[in-house]
This record gives sequence, C-alpha cells and structure tokens, in this order.
Amino acid sequence: MKYYIYLALAICLEVFGSTMLKMSEGFTVLLPSIGVALGFLLSFVFLGLSLHGLALSTAYAIWAGLGTAFTAVTGIILFQEAVDTVKIIALLLIIVGVVMLNKGKGDETKKQVENAIN
Repeated sequence: MKYYIYLALAICLEVFGSTMLKMSEGFTVLLPSIGVALGFLLSFVFLGLSLHGLALSTAYAIWAGLGTAFTAVTGIILFQEAVDTVKIIALLLIIVGVVMLNKGKGDETKKQVENAIN
C-alpha cells in the first residue's frame, strides 16, 4: 500500500511542477521557477520509491497517464484553458487506459501488490 501512496505523491508533485512551469513564465518568475525544480525533483524521488514495490511498466504508466490528465484538468480550472468534447473524451480515454492497465495485471504484478501492502 505504501508504494501506491508514494506513487500518488509523485503524481501530485508532477502536477504541481507542471503548474509552476506555466506560472514561471519561461523561468522569469523566481518562486514558480523554484517550484518547478522542487516539484519535478520530488516527483521523481517518490516515483523511484514507488518502484521498490511496483512494476516499472505499471507505475510509470499510471504516473504519466494520471499526471497528464490531472495537469490538463488543472489547466482548465486554473488557467481557463479551452475545453471541448474531444478534450474531454481524450482525458476519459487516458483514465480508462490506466484503469484497464491495472485490471489486466498478471500474477507477477499481483504478487508485487501483495508485497507492497505488507
């Protein structure tokens, strides 16, 4: 279970880093620029910690997929980015893909999940 918590922290920090990247205005604003560096650095630290108990293919796909989806939603909410039917469908497909990836785990991944819980 703790490895999924690490992965969730990695995703949140990736979204934070991406948001700060937008706010840094090309690294011309100091505090958001520092936020970019810290967000991505800590995101990779927690992603690495999650790999102690999760398969690389699963962890990376979840990190990249959900990070992308949550960053897009953040852009829509915080920066009033355009949203249309195609964007909504694309975001849903990313989330469905992550869910399908987790539902299709093999025996090896199930053992890793059991180890991660203990």
